This record gives sequence, C-alpha cells and structure tokens, in this order.
Amino acid sequence: MSGGGDGGRDDLVEQLVQSYKTGSEAMQHVNAYEPPSMEMVAKIIELSRSLLFPGFVGRSLARVTDRELRDFVSERVDELNRTLRRQVYRGLHHSLERGGDQDCPTCSARSEEITRAFLAMLPALRQTIALDVEAAVKGDPAASGSDEIIFCYPGLYAITVYRLASALQRLGAKLIPRMMSELAHEKHGIDIHPGATIGQSFFIDHGTGVVIGETTVIGDRVRIYQGVTLGALSVNEHTDRTAKRHPTIEDDVVIYAGATILGGETVVGRGAVIGGNCWVISSVAPGQRVAVERRATPRTP
Repeated sequence: MSGGGDGGRDDLVEQLVQSYKTGSEAMQHVNAYEPPSMEMVAKIIELSRSLLFPGFVGRSLARVTDRELRDFVSERVDELNRTLRRQVYRGLHHSLERGGDQDCPTCSARSEEITRAFLAMLPALRQTIALDVEAAVKGDPAASGSDEIIFCYPGLYAITVYRLASALQRLGAKLIPRMMSELAHEKHGIDIHPGATIGQSFFIDHGTGVVIGETTVIGDRVRIYQGVTLGALSVNEHTDRTAKRHPTIEDDVVIYAGATILGGETVVGRGAVIGGNCWVISSVAPGQRVAVERRATPRTP
C-alpha cells in the first residue's frame, strides 16, 4: 500500500480479519466447505453447449469419422460428468454446518443421482432447443439461417442456459442453476430465473434488458423483444416466497420492446399482442391488442 507503509497495511489486514470474526456470517464463507466455482460452472455451460451444438461450440468437427465423433462425444460426456458432479456436490454441501470440511456421503450420492439424470436429459433438451432455433429463424426476417442464430443470437444463448439450469433445478441441484443464469445475464444482459416455466419454440429477439421472474409461466410459440420485464407487482419482507408472483403468458403471445407485465394473477391470453412500452398489471383477453395511448399534440399556429 502506497503512503501507508507496512504498518498501514498491517492495520488494514487486522481490521478486515476482525470484521470477518465479528461481522455478519452472510458476508463471508470461512471455515466452511468450499462453495461451487463460478469458473467451473461456466465450464459446465460450455461443455453442455458443445454437446448440444457440436461443431458450433468447442473444437471444429469438420471431416471427422463416425469413430472420431463418438470419441469426441464420449470425452465431453465424461468431462461434463466429472465437472458437474463435483460442482453439484459443492452446491449441496457448502451450506451445511460450518466448522469442518468433512465429506458428506448423502450429498455425494445425491450429486451422482442428479448428474446422471441431467446427462440422460441432454438428447431431449437438444430437441427442445432445436425448436427454439427454428422459432428464431421463423421469427426474425434478418436471420440468414440457423448457423447465424446459434453463433450470434444472445436470446438463443440465454434460452439454452435457462433450459440447462432449469433442468438442474428441477432435479434438485442447489445454487448451480442460479450461477448459470447469472453467467448468461452477465454475458448478454438477459435475466431468466431457472425457476420460470417456459414452453416450446420460445424466441427472444435482440434481448438486452429482458427479465423473466422465478414464477413466470410462458406457453408455446411466445415471442418477446428487448427490455421486456415479466415481474412481480410488489415485493416486501412479508411476501410469500412460495406464492406465484409473476405473470402467465399463454401460447402465441407477442410482447414488444420495453413492455412491463407484472403480478402473479396477471394472465396474458393466447394470441394477444402487447405493444412496446406498455405497463400491464391486469389480465389481457385472448387475441387482444394492448397499446400505449397516444394523444395528438395540437399544432401551434
């Protein structure tokens, strides 16, 4: 530390160490089992994406034989298995009673079970995400094809990470799903809680600033644009965390940029269209079009 000398540095170190001992336990994780690693969770995302989008994510697979492709897939599955199992274990075990680093056989067995079930879901997840890719191709006339969608579209990246994280959360993984969603949020500014329920053929166009809350329910073939918020109407210390706080969006709804839809009892009916910058806090009938009222400004003589 410049200007303070070793004494100033030592004083600072002592103050910080004392604050760890006397401050809130929520602000530290000392003498407790190691938590999951954000770096390793990012690796889990990329390993999973390499299996969902082989040749697009990870190393090139041009001119490979069937044997070489099988070897590639086998290597990635084994690496994902090891990495995910370890991080799921950490997520389950890190919050146990502090003061030791003893292994937890129950957490170990549970992490193996979750990892095995997640890996078995990858083929089905790939089919579901293929429908998201098709929805983007159909929904955006600027898209030249699926390769551009996979390489370049932030919405597809966020949806892919959401589907992976949501699967892990449903299987019982702790903390890892939220870390995954935050990595997608950090990368592209799209915040989808893994607890949300999202149907097939979901398309987010542009995407920056999209927020989808934990208890949101979205049907099939829904299309939303940048800056859309599907949020809670009000939240305070008395809010029931188990209650439905976020809206339901039924099939074939389109929500344009900047719209905000709030509340657990709010339902946007099938085929409705929500215009840009609308504020919606009550249900919308199927097929209804909602737009911000614009009043003409009188022309000055």
